[in-house]
Amino acid sequence: MAAEPKKRPEKLLHVDGQGLKRLVEASLLWLRYHQPNINALNVFPVPDGDTGTNMLLTMQGAWHEIEHSTEENVGKVAQQVAHGALMGARGNSGVILSQLWRGFARSLDSKPNFGAIDLAHAMREASETAYKGVLKPVEGTILTVSRAVAEASETARHEDDDLLFILERIVSAAKETVAETPNLLPVLKQAGVVDSGGQGLTVILEGMLRHLHGESLDASHDRVSEAPIALQEKVPADAALDAGDVAQGYSYDVQCLIKGHGMNVEEARTRISELGLSTLVVGDAETIKVHVHVPRPSAVLAYAETIGRLYDVVVEDMAAQYQQYLLGRSTPTVPTPAYHLKPGNIATLAVAPGEGLTRVFQSLGTTAIVPGGQTMNPSTQDFVKLLETIPVDQAILLPNNGNVVMAARQAAEVSRKQVIVVPSKTIPQGIAAMLAFNDQRDLEANARAMEDATFHVLTGEITTATRAIEYNGVKVAEGHIIGLLNDELTAANETIEETLFTLLEQMKAENLEIVTLYYGNGILLAEAEVIGVAINTKYANLEIEIVEGGQPHYYYIISAE
Repeated sequence: MAAEPKKRPEKLLHVDGQGLKRLVEASLLWLRYHQPNINALNVFPVPDGDTGTNMLLTMQGAWHEIEHSTEENVGKVAQQVAHGALMGARGNSGVILSQLWRGFARSLDSKPNFGAIDLAHAMREASETAYKGVLKPVEGTILTVSRAVAEASETARHEDDDLLFILERIVSAAKETVAETPNLLPVLKQAGVVDSGGQGLTVILEGMLRHLHGESLDASHDRVSEAPIALQEKVPADAALDAGDVAQGYSYDVQCLIKGHGMNVEEARTRISELGLSTLVVGDAETIKVHVHVPRPSAVLAYAETIGRLYDVVVEDMAAQYQQYLLGRSTPTVPTPAYHLKPGNIATLAVAPGEGLTRVFQSLGTTAIVPGGQTMNPSTQDFVKLLETIPVDQAILLPNNGNVVMAARQAAEVSRKQVIVVPSKTIPQGIAAMLAFNDQRDLEANARAMEDATFHVLTGEITTATRAIEYNGVKVAEGHIIGLLNDELTAANETIEETLFTLLEQMKAENLEIVTLYYGNGILLAEAEVIGVAINTKYANLEIEIVEGGQPHYYYIISAE
């Protein structure tokens, strides 16, 4: 007997506060399921594909605000969602998502529920708010998708007042627009990907639609409150350490990415769970992310190599970190030098991704360090909380990463203090900005001088390609050592040294005065010194400085003046 066709749900004319809560939960579940795929939509083949993670953490912040709410008023619930998204926003995609929720909530202010007209107005307000929140809006991004969604909701509400019908049209429009993003943004077409932020927004809306259709939201059918969320960030020691695991002998924290074909995630999860504690294994047949506490890192890494290729390996000795924490010497997430500030002084906050770079900024007199960088973008709330601990009323923020600038600016708007963001997009730019800081100047004058300094430094970065690509004439194979010059992919070679010298040629090293090599996690000082000698042999005019950076993912960060 043929199966009966699935019955279409009855018309949905209104959604109240609890209905919106269920839609948010559904969108979070569906986003969590698609997180690895969204992360993979990276323009350059570098280990910073974290759009899915940033949007997921932003939605998680929204969910935590309403998880235990019994509020029936949809306007009030929407405001809670918007506030949670605002404070939890990470990365540019997360900040734009929080602005979408902000506009959505503003449109529904105090409404007991929303219907078709309300939804269309809210989608329009959401899109307009997001556009206004970006200094230089670019088409072919999540912004374009948000506008298409607003237009689709407006058209659909004239055809039918059924919210399910309208949401179907919205999701359809979002998918069509995402597919068009490479035609609107050439860099996407060159990379052979669609816009990751637009895809993330589509997944959020699709999760809501699947919920209304009564369809499954992920493979395991977990509720949000029970579902692990994969984080690529290296959290501060006092938050990350698990004393129980350390006490049981599982003192190494191992994080890695496994890439292969036809991998069995469930099998990998079972096998890795047998090797350690606090296990998190998520992904699909092509990419698996692992985070586990083990007594010996070699066992889990050896197993990982049997099913695929290893990338982004981070191994940390939690026992040593835990002892430092107990002794009060863990990496500060509050500003230890801040207490030396006097009323009227200006505080400086800088984002830094490694212990060596943290020491560099501290040596320059930076008031406080915000741990973060590639794949571990600080949230708006991280900045706001830190600003609250500083006993002065004026501060300058240095994001030192292009994907952190918007969260820093959002924090400056939220903070009750007078805060200016100097939009440094790289570590060398941030260091140059700190060198330009003068405590005898006022806030605005310092900000101007610091921003001007960022334009007088070149930044090179060397890492391993996570996938094959051809971009602007540069052919890259997966596993190649690639170089980025001022955030643009410009070099690809077989070795680190070859790529480094290609970058120096592109920087016109013969005209430079000083080159500083910040060597990353996994590079020995002796290795860096050998490369320094090789540079001096070719460019005798250059002054070479070699400094421990300790940054993950990038073998070297190069600062050239």
